[in-house]
Amino acid sequence: MSDALRIGIAGLGTVGSGVIRLLSEQEKLLAQRCGRELVVTAVSARDRDKPRDFDMPDTAAWYDDPCALAQADDVDVVVELVGGAEGPAREIVETALRCGKQVVTANKALLAIHGSSLAALAEKVDRALCYEAAVCGGIPVIKAIREGLAANRFERIYGILNGTCNYILTQMEEHGAEFAAVLAEAQQLGYAESDPSFDIGGIDAAHKLSILTSLAYGCQVRFDAVFIEGIEDLTASDIRFARELGYRIKLLGLARRTEAGIEQRVHPCLVPLQTPIAEVSGVTNAVVAVGNYAGQTMFVGPGAGAEPTASSVIADIVDIARGLAMPPFATPSSTLEDAPISPMDRWQGAYYVRLTLLDQPGSMAGITAVMAKHSVSIDSIIQRGRSPGAAVPVVMLTHKTEEARMARVLHEIAALEPVTESPRVIRIERF
Repeated sequence: MSDALRIGIAGLGTVGSGVIRLLSEQEKLLAQRCGRELVVTAVSARDRDKPRDFDMPDTAAWYDDPCALAQADDVDVVVELVGGAEGPAREIVETALRCGKQVVTANKALLAIHGSSLAALAEKVDRALCYEAAVCGGIPVIKAIREGLAANRFERIYGILNGTCNYILTQMEEHGAEFAAVLAEAQQLGYAESDPSFDIGGIDAAHKLSILTSLAYGCQVRFDAVFIEGIEDLTASDIRFARELGYRIKLLGLARRTEAGIEQRVHPCLVPLQTPIAEVSGVTNAVVAVGNYAGQTMFVGPGAGAEPTASSVIADIVDIARGLAMPPFATPSSTLEDAPISPMDRWQGAYYVRLTLLDQPGSMAGITAVMAKHSVSIDSIIQRGRSPGAAVPVVMLTHKTEEARMARVLHEIAALEPVTESPRVIRIERF
């Protein structure tokens, strides 16, 4: 058996704890599969005295300074589980690479913001930068796209990339509850952070999408190019109307190459009930890759949690132990394309529009006149009951049109006297 692979772990939170437990519990199995032992020789965290639900390995030295861990002579692989796009996390990874260490990280924010430069650094020093755990927790989607589907040109990549949002939308549908109540419940259950803005605002999903996009299309990682909308403004009535119309609302990340450039967007979507991704519920994640030879493949599983995410971290460590290596984003960083960005206002599709109108003669006539003026046609409409003089909901589905055109329609409709609230619009995806 070869010499042991010596591992330093920076960050002992949920994932770091899971990694140490997994390495201990699966010690013999991992040694058998790697042909060498995996030994934790160094650890670092902010609070040395914090109670933890695992036994610290006897072989592990404690480092108060994680960058000192990244430089330690008895560490071959640095596992960065600190989190955050800047500060210690970035410093740990850069220091480790410059000191000739292999690096494993679960940090999607770091890769979304600095992925291209970190990949270039890793290749310059001929070291690994592995990040299976950074996208969708326990789902091995990075390896699937980078390796298993390497023979394909991707027509599109899309998926449910945030379990918190998927849980909230599932609960809103199943219980008819409003967003704020379900969010509070998710926080109590530990599915949402005390500050949930990165999740519900779509930022977390956008981080992951930018990484998947680079892998699939051989382009620079461009988080700043992702169009982002969250789920904060969705209501129980939107969920009910969508269901009645034959759809379910999901927060999706979607990417594809268009004639105008690379399109990346994260936003709520109406998806047909019979679509496989519409059936993915709770905190589960799912990624769909459509290749020109493999066709449509779908990867479903836990998107977070100590054990699933630790499984993906260990998968990268096993690759390193076996001597497997490749460029972080599938192709050498020098060949990653600085692709043009497809502007969101060029997107074309159908829309769900919910209006709140005063029930009075001519209300709908003004709406339809604005839509006709901009050549946007109605596919179907729901208008419930009569309540003369009161505000009532009206829901429309449009035929396919352009985003910029739809924006003009909504701006003019919002200014009409019978419209009492800003229109709510959700894009429709028919896969």
